[in-house]
Amino acid sequence: MASYSIKELENLSGIKAHTIRIWEKRYSIIVPARTETNIRYYSDNNLKRLLNIAILNRKGMRISTISKLSDTELAEKVINVSSDTSNAETSVENLVVAMVEMDEYKIDRIFSRYIMHEGFEKSVINLIFPFFEKIGLLWQTGAINPAHEHFVSNIFRQKLMVAIDNVVITENKNVKKFILFLPEGEFHELALLYYNYLIKKSGKKVFYLGSTVPNKDLEETNKRVNADYLFTSLTSSLHKVEVKEYLKKLSQTFPAQKIFVTGLQIKESLKDIPNNVVKVSSTLDFIEKLKKL
Repeated sequence: MASYSIKELENLSGIKAHTIRIWEKRYSIIVPARTETNIRYYSDNNLKRLLNIAILNRKGMRISTISKLSDTELAEKVINVSSDTSNAETSVENLVVAMVEMDEYKIDRIFSRYIMHEGFEKSVINLIFPFFEKIGLLWQTGAINPAHEHFVSNIFRQKLMVAIDNVVITENKNVKKFILFLPEGEFHELALLYYNYLIKKSGKKVFYLGSTVPNKDLEETNKRVNADYLFTSLTSSLHKVEVKEYLKKLSQTFPAQKIFVTGLQIKESLKDIPNNVVKVSSTLDFIEKLKKL
């Protein structure tokens, strides 16, 4: 069973540590355990209860009312207030609870219900991406462990793979060609898989190389297929200065190709990027660009 500090509870639930302490003292919403040196810590059950409390409280329910609910009643209330599956923020919060519980059935149910109302593409943009942005921050602060991230990543990776496989491909020798890849040391593949889906759906041809691709393999692939475009995502493997150097080298190696780049590393303004490098600020931004290719 995992244990959490009050700061980790704050990061996961969005409720300030000071507020958690007040609620503990006044309403006994959760009861921490203590180490031999009298340092308090919280269990998985404490965390799950607090996450559910956070959902109800953000929905306008008073903490004095919530505190009187049993765990079963609390869960039932959360299900009721979460019935609006078009609410992305609530769905993301419920995904965090399901992730902590490592409940694949609950994750699948949340995602499937959202797809029914909003469609696959909106579900990825409004639900999956914000969810992984949140757990990325939680992982950096140590509030969750890598096992949580691997667990949910593999679930959504499978869903993206199924969506990609369902795209109908028609043979066209004159169609534009993309090479999709992640640079060496980059493993965060979910966004790239989604762009793979979008590009294939638009009728373009995709050569998908996946994560941590050496430059020599990228060059060899392009020699064989003579791509019109490259597409990559820079999330965590490079620092800011290294990003500029990497893009410069990429541009020099592939001067005849337009290179699309997305990811957290390029969200902040990068000056003096090569002329054949195009920053993709969002999926909607790329969809518009894709229409013009």
